Amino acid sequence: MPALIANATDRARTIRLMGFDVDGVLTDGSLFVGEQGEAFKRFNTLDGHGLKMLIDAGVAVAIISGRNSPAVARRATELGIRYVHQGIKNKVACMEVLLEQTELQADQFGFMGDDLPDLPVLVRCGFAATTAEAFDPLPQSAHWQATRAAGHGAVRELAEFILRARGAWDGIVAASREPGDHA
Repeated sequence: MPALIANATDRARTIRLMGFDVDGVLTDGSLFVGEQGEAFKRFNTLDGHGLKMLIDAGVAVAIISGRNSPAVARRATELGIRYVHQGIKNKVACMEVLLEQTELQADQFGFMGDDLPDLPVLVRCGFAATTAEAFDPLPQSAHWQATRAAGHGAVRELAEFILRARGAWDGIVAASREPGDHA
């Protein structure tokens, strides 16, 4: 069972925009660098499915990453992620721009991070989440912590938690039992 504070479910229920760091959240943090200097990232399909479920349930998804990567842009396009911000040094300023663009309040914004560059956003957003191996002091600053590792289903686990909090999970499961395209 994921670690969470008493009002994590209430906080997750109000989320309309969920942001994610990439390295150490959507990936396990590893970078594979080729001879020509190209960087490769490994994404987990379980996490991708979790992001698609959030989007399909009406929760917008954003990527806020300190690094620039064509692989991230491509993966975001594949998943239908509308808000992709890379090379971001000030993630709080990016959060504020997103809130202005979407006309949402900070308590309607959630973020999942794993390390110190994510801390300023986690302490300002309405729902703060971390991966199982997030570094101190992030777990103590979060409302929810995954039991699965980054890049190995942590995002999928979080998606299910949010969907359960919003009362959408049972309908998703029921729809999945019906024949049809569930890609």
